[in-house]
Amino acid sequence: MVLQIIRRQITVDEYHRMGEAGIFQNDERLELVDGEIVKMTPIGSRHAHCVNRMTEFLITHLGNRAMVSIHNPVCLGKYSEPQPDIAIIKRNEYAYMTRHPDVSDVYLIIEFADSSIDFDHDVKLPIYAKAGIHEVWIVDLVSECVEIYHEPTSAGYKQMNTKKTSDTFSPSSFPDITVTVNWVLGKN
Repeated sequence: MVLQIIRRQITVDEYHRMGEAGIFQNDERLELVDGEIVKMTPIGSRHAHCVNRMTEFLITHLGNRAMVSIHNPVCLGKYSEPQPDIAIIKRNEYAYMTRHPDVSDVYLIIEFADSSIDFDHDVKLPIYAKAGIHEVWIVDLVSECVEIYHEPTSAGYKQMNTKKTSDTFSPSSFPDITVTVNWVLGKN
């Protein structure tokens, strides 16, 4: 007889109740991905530097057109609430006092990846696409490139462009904001 393992997905509401009940340690870095609680990898110094630098740049250049959310939850439906490195979201600060931003609030998600590159590609990216996140950037700190994803479908993103070294690019929702890959990687 073969034992069949049946997994039960945890909903976003159940995940919040678990947090309110004190099930998790205060310093645990967790996110809910496709109904499973996932422990996030530690953030290295280069990763942190690049996130901080990009955050400062975006806040300065976006002004009051959008909000820049760092390592905060984005609700992607009933079973997923990841915490991307950066999410550019609609200005709606009073709504966010009672709920996390959802897909309709997101302009762009940016993930910086070194040790988490496989997880970002294999797990998070398909979830972002299935939820309908319009644009995702994966900043690959190991291969030193930026992958830009557009046109989400339930099967993944239809369009992906890889930018390297001195290539320039912009968020599709804010084409006036331009950066180079080397700048995003903290190289100049």
